[in-house]
Amino acid sequence: MKRDVDIQEISDGRFYSSNDMVKLGCAGCGGCCKGMGSSVVLDPLDVCRLSENLGKTFDEMLSEFLELQVVDGVILPNLRMSGPQESCVFLSEENRCRIHRFRPGVCRLFPLGRYYQGDSFQYFVQKGECHHPARTKVKIHKWLETPDIRSYEAFVQRWHHFLRMAEEIAAQAQDQEMVKNLSLYILSRFYRMPFDPRKNFYEEFEQRMIQAENLLALQ
Repeated sequence: MKRDVDIQEISDGRFYSSNDMVKLGCAGCGGCCKGMGSSVVLDPLDVCRLSENLGKTFDEMLSEFLELQVVDGVILPNLRMSGPQESCVFLSEENRCRIHRFRPGVCRLFPLGRYYQGDSFQYFVQKGECHHPARTKVKIHKWLETPDIRSYEAFVQRWHHFLRMAEEIAAQAQDQEMVKNLSLYILSRFYRMPFDPRKNFYEEFEQRMIQAENLLALQ
């Protein structure tokens, strides 16, 4: 999800790689799991992890935990919020994440953000997003707790680029039925169709991405 703001307004202006040390911390207050609206947008790896660990299909999760929204012209899934405090559906009464081990990438990233430029991105610390005072220095890749960080970052950049191209097609299209079909294709190809747990996710994702790019003439 793009944020149309000046980077200086939401960060201290410093950028980091996944091997850099930054001051981060978490008191387990659950503040970042409430009132997030539809901002916890899920990528294909997020849905794959949720599906495998919850033992549910994408459509089954849509009926309980997820919802669909239009993000920059493309329909994408996000975590559902509920209750008077608009809490994440996976937040327990004790303010603990029930899916912490396989939580989505946006949750792993917080309070960091990503700043995209060209074919790469850097990390930054979002100002004012987390008020936990007791912070310690930690390497970003350890904070993310994602195996094979290089493959993961390549996937994130690949998916970001694809969505930006799909967004441009949707914005320029005169036929709204074509825009709808584009979103349905993305949902079907990258979310509804399960990834084979016996295979390498990134390799299977790349195969689907090449087919999608060829079909949509995005290469």
